[in-house]
Amino acid sequence: MRFLPGTHIEIIRDDIPRGHIRFALFDFDGTLSLIREGWQQVMVPMMVEVLQRETNTTETPEELTQVVREYVDRLTGKQTIYQMIQLCEEIEKRGGKPRDPLEYKWEYLARLWERIKHRVEGLKNGTIHPDDMLVPGSRDLLENLKRRGVRMYLASGTDEIYVLDEAAALKIDGYFEGIYGAIDDYKRFSKAMVIQHIIQAHSLSGREFVGFGDGFVEIENTKAVGGIAVGVASDEVRKEGINEWKRNRLIGAGADIIIPEFREQERLVAYLFGEWDGQPSGLPR
Repeated sequence: MRFLPGTHIEIIRDDIPRGHIRFALFDFDGTLSLIREGWQQVMVPMMVEVLQRETNTTETPEELTQVVREYVDRLTGKQTIYQMIQLCEEIEKRGGKPRDPLEYKWEYLARLWERIKHRVEGLKNGTIHPDDMLVPGSRDLLENLKRRGVRMYLASGTDEIYVLDEAAALKIDGYFEGIYGAIDDYKRFSKAMVIQHIIQAHSLSGREFVGFGDGFVEIENTKAVGGIAVGVASDEVRKEGINEWKRNRLIGAGADIIIPEFREQERLVAYLFGEWDGQPSGLPR
């Protein structure tokens, strides 16, 4: 492991073209927002229930949980509907007749709302401070990039209506020129489409574009256009330190840099803008 001196900023590739960034794309959940922390603990048990209820499987709950976790993790970062489509395929494999994937998505969203509604309501009524529901340092990073004239966009696999509502509740919506999320006509939206639109609309080269995310999809999509990919291996429960599962997955997706959160955003931005040439060392502070 190599880190920028005195930081927890891990440099995976030090040959990235720094100093040219004009546009940035952010993932939402787990990258900036902590509102939906724990969503996997809602989705996975629900899917196990469905497989038990709607098929004649003889698999144990533990065996089904392992199956579900594999594809939920693999599809994280894509629109929620893709996990529901996979659920339908798993039902068919076991001799069941699945409902429309959208029905399963609505069931999941209803259950998730029960887990997170107090967070959204607290943000809106003022009993929860917005920064308490953000990955640490998020607002400072957005302010820093805004001062530098970077044009920012937000793209999420969560439904767009919720992303817009939750970004407003967190008071970060004003930083972004565009906020995009999933729609029922799922083939008309993807993070790759958003990135391609930004690149083409502004005639960008890859070195002018940076993507921030805690999931495989946005990192892979950023690298596909030659951009700089910053993997946010956030521990959403402790709000500090590295989530090793995320770290390994982000590196596998092609991340150039790994960070735990944005507490060291000033040094990160200075590095990305070519203002700090400290050579990576072997240990963090």
